[in-house]
Amino acid sequence: MKTIAFAVFCATLPTLAAADVSVTDPWARASILASRPGAAYLTLQSDIAERLTALETPAAGHVMLHGSETDANGVSRMTHIEALDLAPGTPVTFAPGGLHVMLMGLTGKLEEGSTFPLTLTFEKTGEITVEVPVLGVTATGPEGAE
Repeated sequence: MKTIAFAVFCATLPTLAAADVSVTDPWARASILASRPGAAYLTLQSDIAERLTALETPAAGHVMLHGSETDANGVSRMTHIEALDLAPGTPVTFAPGGLHVMLMGLTGKLEEGSTFPLTLTFEKTGEITVEVPVLGVTATGPEGAE
């Protein structure tokens, strides 16, 4: 009887983990040169208090989470974010000019119409991998793809 209960419990684990965090609307802009950094965007929402701790993709040698800050003189600068806390039920949208995934050391040009995998690692949920479609150079998001 204990074996059956344990098997039922284990069978539910992937479903529970997958339900904790949703990753929606991933996208990236096509790059003009592979030697220039790229950026990816998406929306995160969690059912629990969660923390995004790492990002990885074979499309880039180094992946970082960046935000934007504007100083007292009105000058905007990108800032590195070590980890991102998610509040339950509150979506966090990554967008141009704001929070974004910085892709440095691209392994090749991000070609419009292609995709690449992006793995996000969360403290409690673990890893979630999504396919990121590459939109046009002037795209403003999945709805405004050119």
